[in-house]
Amino acid sequence: MAKLHNSHSFLIIFILFFQLTKSDQTFNDQKTHHLQEEEEEADRITSLPGQPNVTFNQFSGYVTVNQAAGRALFYWLTETPNHPLSKPLVIWLNGGPGCSSVAYGASEEIGPFRINKGATGLHLNKFSWNNVANILFLETPAGVGFSYSNRSSDLLDTGDRRTAEDSLQFVIRWMERFPRYKHREVYIAGESYAGHYVPQLARQIIRHNSISRSHSINLKGIMVGNAVTDNYYDNLGTVTYWWSHAMISDKTYHQLINTCDFRHQKNSNECESLYSYAMDQEFGNIDQYNIYAPPCNNSDGSHSSATHQTMRLPHRPHRMVRQTGYDPCTERYAEVYYNREDVQKAFHANTTRIPYKWTACSETLNRNWNDTDVSILPIYRELMAAGLRIWVFSGDVDSVVPVTATRFALAQLKLKTKVAWYPWYVKKQVGGWTEVYEGLTFATVRGAGHEVPLFKPRAALQLLVSFLKDQPLPKS
Repeated sequence: MAKLHNSHSFLIIFILFFQLTKSDQTFNDQKTHHLQEEEEEADRITSLPGQPNVTFNQFSGYVTVNQAAGRALFYWLTETPNHPLSKPLVIWLNGGPGCSSVAYGASEEIGPFRINKGATGLHLNKFSWNNVANILFLETPAGVGFSYSNRSSDLLDTGDRRTAEDSLQFVIRWMERFPRYKHREVYIAGESYAGHYVPQLARQIIRHNSISRSHSINLKGIMVGNAVTDNYYDNLGTVTYWWSHAMISDKTYHQLINTCDFRHQKNSNECESLYSYAMDQEFGNIDQYNIYAPPCNNSDGSHSSATHQTMRLPHRPHRMVRQTGYDPCTERYAEVYYNREDVQKAFHANTTRIPYKWTACSETLNRNWNDTDVSILPIYRELMAAGLRIWVFSGDVDSVVPVTATRFALAQLKLKTKVAWYPWYVKKQVGGWTEVYEGLTFATVRGAGHEVPLFKPRAALQLLVSFLKDQPLPKS
């Protein structure tokens, strides 16, 4: 009987211990949940200066990605007004390198607002991508926009590798702050030099998922536009576009082809001189990011984006044309609006008092970009093998990362065709052309420049809808 009594006592002690442990766990879980709610609520945007009334939630703030260096990335989340809990998350990245997703993606492309002339306030973009998904704009790497590092040397020594690593840390830690997104379908999209950022971050996520299944990110696909992809084919395709669109002479075209080493970023003085000659003497006063749009001129008639492009890819986006009202100077409004103190306060931005003005693009980062993949094609192969959905689109009047460059690069993948080339439609008009391959969909957007959603917002929204549904673009 003594043995039975001892067993009974042990069972009671075990049950009590289990209940106490469970109680502690419940308490810890509740505490964590409460802290997450506090963090999220602290990031809530009540209203931005000059903002019209909206029915969706917005959040913005900082996520520290490297404690030792004090590197923190800035984000802006615009949730969809229609059942946000049932909609996927799209992370948007702009390129440069060194350009802001807030300045470009959010403010002139896919975001819910446009900045009024003079930066006095905001008006609604009816083709905003948050109509169909929750959109997370990320300013990466540190030094872009409001993102910062307390170690100033970071701005002089950055590149593809650190950008991908820090962006992964951002996604992991951001989802800790917003746990309702942890198991949501995630897509990554972007343009220009984000042709590097997007596939590189996707690869980091896949590798993270392979070693951390309990904290995996539900990444489903990527979509990139006018994307820097492969040094050789991007450069060859760019020069070919210039010639085929009558921007340069036969003589200059043949000299560029015969003189320049398209495989490398640094070229001979002779090659650089040819590029300068083409831009100064043969291009004329055009916006290279949309060759058929009027440029943003200074008061003396000179062109605002007179900065020379060199063989160094990618090329930084400068002045763009706003689709509505055809305003080529919209980037100037962003430079004014996001430097306003009341705007920064509403955004929970610049809380550490960054020792430089907010700019749409960081020249410091762009000049000091120290590592870059020569080609992204091997990453595409890796992502296709992992089963990710991949869409590549191209505005066909961009001469900076033109459609010819993208087609030359993608041809090297030698993919089998599933659906042959056909015109796709928006509102009974040809929106562009597309071909569906095994593992990748390619689409052009007719009449769109470098920033496709800026020039063709309705077509760009259709791209997103078809991409998210994993359906070919409409044939009629």
